[in-house]
Amino acid sequence: MRLPLQQWLIALVATFCSLSAVTASDALVSKAGDTAIVPGWHLQSVMRVSDDMAMLSKPGLNTSHWYRVAARGTVMAGLIANGMYNDTHLFFSDNMENVGDREIFRQPWLYREEFTINPSGDKHFDLITHGITSKADIYMNGARVASKEEQQGSYGGHKYNITTHIQEGNNCLLIRAYPTNYDRDFAQSFEDWNPHPADNGTGVWRNVDISQTGAVSMSPFRVNTDFKDAMNLNGNEEVNVTLTTDLVNHESKIVRVTLDGAIEPPNGGEPIQFARNFRLLPNQKIKASIRVGVKKPQIWWPASWGSQPLYSAHATMFLDDDSQNISDRSRPLRFGIRSAHSSVNSHNDTKFTVNGYPFEVLGAGYGPDIFLRYDEGRVRTIFQYMLDMGLNTVRLEGKQEHPELYELADRMGMMVLAGWECCTKWEGWEYNDDGTGYKWEDADYPIAGAAMLHEAEMMQPHPSMLGFLVGSDYWPNDRATEVYTNALAKMDWGNPIIASASKRGYPEDLGPSGMKMDGPYDWVPPNYWYGDKLGAGFGFGSELGAGVGTPEMGPLKRFMSNDELETLWTEPEEGLYHMSSSISSFYTRKIYNKGIFGRYGKPKSLEDYIVKCQMADYEATRAQFEAYSAHQNASRPATGAIYWMLNSAWPNLHWQLFDYYLNPMGSYFGTKVGSRMEHVAYDYETESIWLINHSIKSKGGRQILIDLIDSNGKKISSTKLKTHTLPTTSKQLHSVSGIGKIKDVGFLRVVLKDAKGKHEISRNVYWLSPKPDVLDWSNSTWYHTPVTEYADLTKLESLPPATVKVKVKSSKVKSQNGWTHREVELENKSKTPAVFTHLNAIDSNGNEIAPVIWSDNYITLWPREKINLALQLEGDVHSWTLELSGRNVRKQTFKEK
Repeated sequence: MRLPLQQWLIALVATFCSLSAVTASDALVSKAGDTAIVPGWHLQSVMRVSDDMAMLSKPGLNTSHWYRVAARGTVMAGLIANGMYNDTHLFFSDNMENVGDREIFRQPWLYREEFTINPSGDKHFDLITHGITSKADIYMNGARVASKEEQQGSYGGHKYNITTHIQEGNNCLLIRAYPTNYDRDFAQSFEDWNPHPADNGTGVWRNVDISQTGAVSMSPFRVNTDFKDAMNLNGNEEVNVTLTTDLVNHESKIVRVTLDGAIEPPNGGEPIQFARNFRLLPNQKIKASIRVGVKKPQIWWPASWGSQPLYSAHATMFLDDDSQNISDRSRPLRFGIRSAHSSVNSHNDTKFTVNGYPFEVLGAGYGPDIFLRYDEGRVRTIFQYMLDMGLNTVRLEGKQEHPELYELADRMGMMVLAGWECCTKWEGWEYNDDGTGYKWEDADYPIAGAAMLHEAEMMQPHPSMLGFLVGSDYWPNDRATEVYTNALAKMDWGNPIIASASKRGYPEDLGPSGMKMDGPYDWVPPNYWYGDKLGAGFGFGSELGAGVGTPEMGPLKRFMSNDELETLWTEPEEGLYHMSSSISSFYTRKIYNKGIFGRYGKPKSLEDYIVKCQMADYEATRAQFEAYSAHQNASRPATGAIYWMLNSAWPNLHWQLFDYYLNPMGSYFGTKVGSRMEHVAYDYETESIWLINHSIKSKGGRQILIDLIDSNGKKISSTKLKTHTLPTTSKQLHSVSGIGKIKDVGFLRVVLKDAKGKHEISRNVYWLSPKPDVLDWSNSTWYHTPVTEYADLTKLESLPPATVKVKVKSSKVKSQNGWTHREVELENKSKTPAVFTHLNAIDSNGNEIAPVIWSDNYITLWPREKINLALQLEGDVHSWTLELSGRNVRKQTFKEK
């Protein structure tokens, strides 16, 4: 029976108010349908308090000597917030090795909080965990609610009935979190990416909730639609949306309820109301599904293809008795209408489609903060950077973070490829000879199953979800596969499930993963990516890259001592603390430096070394993404590439596209050029030009200008082409004439314009050697392919100087969304090219301004060429200067005029 409109509106208002931490009566929860986050904790080591957990978990304890911490955070995050440690100090040099007495991190830590609840009859209370690292005992008001055998794993989300433990007035919750061992526990680790934090991520790193319901409770909605294909959508269709929730009767009697709610269209519009009646037997749990037709659906798209309209679903459950009381409310849920599918092609490579269109994954691997501190503003900037670079997918290898990340991805149009991590307990299989994790025993499967259930429930409604990898380097055994797939099915998972990120093997129930993990992870020359072996531009590379990501000088000085900076360029084979961990194959820059020195020449100074690193990093990422883009519809197509990695957990020297302080660098802009929506790219192997189109709409005539000059600016060749482009298509066009005439170093400029030649779509400049890099494919390792002969780019050290005129101007684009817009005009006044010109925005204290978004950077200008650039600075920026430098351009600064 439909509820009266007035009652429905009251329920609607109550739904959106139900998640406040403290009600008007100062109780944490006060009525059926309330769910509240435990707002904060008092934190202390078990070494400094009594070992009587029953006593410690009773209200009234004096905690004045405990640390006050936020609602979620590891032990180290809490201690840093309390000033016990300073992350700036910890990150400098090798200070993180000296955190004092490490014995305190080998013992459990206590998270304690008191709060008010005023229970009444026919009310039920649950304690909801979302993951505590690595395991925990949970106490309330002197009684144990759960043991460490029940509450295990970083992603072990559980719901515990605490109705009998709740008391009138003041209540106390105590969590004893046990220290983490990455090889023994289902924890969130960093493998060999960086040194491990002293606490190994131990603690209540995710929120803990308290919920109050009536006789029947409901789980968060799960969403599925029957939408498949937008290619033939005319806007008049109807899409069926199915909302699913689990209803639980907490009473020993039959209870009837009405679930009444609505789906709100994006940007307002008439709500689509629904109501369903359910009858539950005593203590029964049922799966309740409600099907709602949505007319003229607004389709959700990845950011590069369209907009991200989000619908909102909410419901209130009323008791079908004389009281008509509210029994529970759903949390507000935003979802999108879209489809995502994967398949394995004839080459045993995975390919994805989104809304029916072929979707080439261009992405990178995400790294959380080393202390697992979540900053939504920072993650928003990271996603902004990804979209600015042309990337469309973020891979989370066992770094699932919090619901806010997926909500952000939904709003911004960033696809998410999630999954479990490699190497540790997660892959403790008999057939894994590489990992260090303890082998799975019978007790481990329920822990993994609980983790899968929780993560699936959290991710399931999000349109940003592209798929879930239930393995990384190795596939799960058959028993674990069944546990995972059953959990995903229980959560109505509608996205691709992939066995692993490699082709080493697979469970029969899932079939081949279709993803390759053949490296590289360390430096390779640009022509590597145009080969036909290992990680080159074909198939789906789940994690690969040339190991680049060297920060610029300013950020380097923030975390490296003078001695370390000297070592960086004078001792090319020395281990470095800010690389990977000391047990890693990537603890040194030996391979990277050999390539830099061999191609660009031995550095003469730290400054010279950094410039050469930026040039090499730019080349490396551009070539990777250009090769994968160029081959998107080749005879063996390139279906996806995940650069290893996107960002670092702390200040690092490699595996990143921007530094820890959010400064873009050479690897960033190489990626940005190589991943452009429409683009022209140079093939180092065939010496030809590719026309690339990643869009689903752009088509028609195009003009391409190809110019080759020598180091003095003298023309070697010039070509103008007319061609056409089609959506999601690349094609090989024309060999570059004159490559054989390069004597020392040549510069190749390729420009893509519209059919009439009036609008510039992309511009791209390469520096080329008269001899190519020669790869020794037969001696490749899992992380590297050796080079037997390097390209010669040493002429770049003695280029004729160039003079560049700079004008900083106000932008026609008004400052908005917290960003200041400016324009910069560069003009090369010389007869020679101005090579690798770098622009850097500096604040009044002499520090790099970050975040910052440039339309382009590290630019090589042709003789007499003028280029206009745009930049966005976060905040209302006034007092700043622009620093200009280049390979043959003297460093100078400019102010806005």
